[in-house]
Amino acid sequence: MPDANAAVLLDVDGTLVDSNYLHVLAWARSFAEHGIRDVPMAAIHHCIGMGSSELLETLIGSAREDVNDGHSRHFAPLREEIGLLPGARDLLFALSQRGFRVVLATSAKPEDLDALRRTLDADAVIDHITSSKDVAAAKPAPDLFAVAHQAAGLPPERCIAVGDTVWDVRSANGAGVACVCVTTGGISESELRSAGAAAVYSGADQLLARLDESPIGELLRT
Repeated sequence: MPDANAAVLLDVDGTLVDSNYLHVLAWARSFAEHGIRDVPMAAIHHCIGMGSSELLETLIGSAREDVNDGHSRHFAPLREEIGLLPGARDLLFALSQRGFRVVLATSAKPEDLDALRRTLDADAVIDHITSSKDVAAAKPAPDLFAVAHQAAGLPPERCIAVGDTVWDVRSANGAGVACVCVTTGGISESELRSAGAAAVYSGADQLLARLDESPIGELLRT
């Protein structure tokens, strides 16, 4: 891990890779096969970014293991359709080149993490990865970003998060970490700002283009 005094803690799904709607489809198929037909896909989409248990508790009132397993089964063949979002890999390399520690903080299931890493193809500049297996409570609980800034070896005020959902903002802010957002996950700028996002960009490519003037760039100047 490089000798740095600032870190960027990045969500992956919807932030760096285009996978949110694939997760919606996998959840919808699992609900349907278990006879759960009163959950609109729009409601599922709004909960993407939460941990699986938290999503199920919110949508159907119970963290049913059979439904969770169904999501995993339906998502498995969709992994090959995960696409890299514009500017995502370049953003990771730019952060590393500027001296940031780069930490991925994702609610992804362990079996999906390898597919995300293959899509990113940026292991050379990723200093650490924290995922759902590392915490007792996933997003929107603060645990994931708390573990991420600890993995970076830095206090929360020397870190900044990047995410795409209100759950990322709440999780990061709960850990004392400011959060900037992108709208590539399908959540509007107004909703992200209302949740407490420090800044909102259309995607990783726009964030990269404005990196030095963004809250991330400001962190290096303080």
